[in-house]
Amino acid sequence: MPHPRTQPLTRRLLQRSRRKRPKQRKTRPLRFSPYAWAKLIYLRDRGATEVGGFGITEPDDPKFVQDIVLVEQTCTDITVAFDDTAVADFFDDQIDAGRHPEQFGRVWIHTHPGNSARPSQVDVETFARVFGNCDWAVMFILARNGATYAELKHSGRSKAEKLSVGIDFKPQFAASNHSAWEDEYRQSVHEALLSPLWGLSEWFEDEIAYSEQWPVFPI
Repeated sequence: MPHPRTQPLTRRLLQRSRRKRPKQRKTRPLRFSPYAWAKLIYLRDRGATEVGGFGITEPDDPKFVQDIVLVEQTCTDITVAFDDTAVADFFDDQIDAGRHPEQFGRVWIHTHPGNSARPSQVDVETFARVFGNCDWAVMFILARNGATYAELKHSGRSKAEKLSVGIDFKPQFAASNHSAWEDEYRQSVHEALLSPLWGLSEWFEDEIAYSEQWPVFPI
């Protein structure tokens, strides 16, 4: 027990040490609107293969996915290969709509037809190769049984940061639209008998690097 004369000093030292403790930064979760989440589940369950796309976000909330857009792709149960021309058209359409690449080219989303949402080695290598030059990027995976995986990668940091995932019902959201989702799926997703290697072209990688000249929105 401290001597009575040292008690005030001990108390002051304890208070000072509490003040000096660095505050842990809480990373905001990756959130989906009910519309985007319902669409993703529909696309996941529509066929027997993986399905891939991009999350559409707002400039002031880059981890809130409001919609998911598919591009033309060839899929198997373990791979997704985006068509190069379709990716180019997607970028052009989004820029013409007034969006910056940070709003449509940073959240990479795909599904797993099995029960595991853990990224495969191909997923890891693709994420590093295609999005490695971005200031930040997110990889999100949704498995058939509802399991999820999400990680945030910042440029210059060797280790990715795991993200929690949730559905945000606070903002207004659109009603489901199965007919439109079905049309988008039929136009974009092509099943393959063999498992092709992932094929995001050098154009896409160059486009990602080019997009760094746009304003960077904090995440």
